[in-house]
Amino acid sequence: MEVLVTRKGQVTVPIALRRKYGIEQGMKMIVEDCGSGIIFKVLPRLEDLVGIDAGKISVEEAFKILDKMRSEDRY
Repeated sequence: MEVLVTRKGQVTVPIALRRKYGIEQGMKMIVEDCGSGIIFKVLPRLEDLVGIDAGKISVEEAFKILDKMRSEDRY
């Protein structure tokens, strides 16, 4: 696929690829230099990584628990 680079260095990911890889506005991606070109990789969202615990708590609640555990772990 061919895309156009804007003067700001931005490119538009074609809709077919956005749908295939679940890329949505505001998502973060990793850009890697592989020597012979550039690779764009989608960074998974935290809520996509919850596995069997999906829906048990909200992302905000999970962050609160993690923050509390981190603060208790400091010595």
